[in-house]
Amino acid sequence: MISANQTSATIADSINEPEASPFVPLPYKIVNKHHDTQDIATITIEPVDKAIPPYKSGQFNMLTVYRVGEIAISISSPPTSGKRIVHTIRDVGAVSHALFNLEIGDVIGVRGAFGTDWQTDEPGDADYLVVAGGIGLAPLRGAVVELAEKVAARHNVNLLIGAREPAQMIYETDMKRLEQMGVKVYKTVDMADSGWKGSVGLVTELIEKAVFDPKNTKALICGPEVMIRFTARKLIEFGIAAESILVSLERNMQCGVGLCGHCQLGPYLICRDGPVFPWAPPVKDLLSQKER
Repeated sequence: MISANQTSATIADSINEPEASPFVPLPYKIVNKHHDTQDIATITIEPVDKAIPPYKSGQFNMLTVYRVGEIAISISSPPTSGKRIVHTIRDVGAVSHALFNLEIGDVIGVRGAFGTDWQTDEPGDADYLVVAGGIGLAPLRGAVVELAEKVAARHNVNLLIGAREPAQMIYETDMKRLEQMGVKVYKTVDMADSGWKGSVGLVTELIEKAVFDPKNTKALICGPEVMIRFTARKLIEFGIAAESILVSLERNMQCGVGLCGHCQLGPYLICRDGPVFPWAPPVKDLLSQKER
């Protein structure tokens, strides 16, 4: 495995001004790692030398495993984390498998931050409903922390989490801390085991348990596209305005800057125009189309 000193020296010798190009990854060292589930791990990274520009909750980075490849991964830490960045990875492909198996002290490349955000830097005077399906909680984690810090003392912040089974729940320690900060956390699973005492069913069934004023509520949704569609429609049935609903989409993002075209969805390039979009035409109509 490449060491921090080897990587930074190699890149420093070959690149004079890495900050000048969005195509050049900067070396970051893994300083903490936690296995959330059997196939999901959360890593904390910090720059070996120069850092990427400041980011906002909801944006993503392109992570490079040297000699393996590059992949788009959402940022899971709030901007207040400074130069340290948190990423949560599911082991599903060649690059994510390599990331999943890295250890503390290993070095990766980072480009970013890219894309649109959850608009939680200025959350406004409203209640919040944050709805996450599975690992869709990862792109929402930073936003929920921001809302806990900025909104929970004055308004309702509801976090609704759905997972396939209890063993697939992530960020359990974080959830306890968020509850202490005033966030109302609701969980459900598709399949329960003997130790599960919570709800069983679709995440949309948790909406009626949440505390919010439909006329003054903002919603953030991330998860499988079918879950996004049904959740957004359900929220509108509860009286939340469509323009107050934001969704995060995931497509095959390979460059991060809108040049390669792999993440195209209708007139949009998800890496450039998204990944966060308002729930409005044509986005809500395009979600019925299969990825090409």
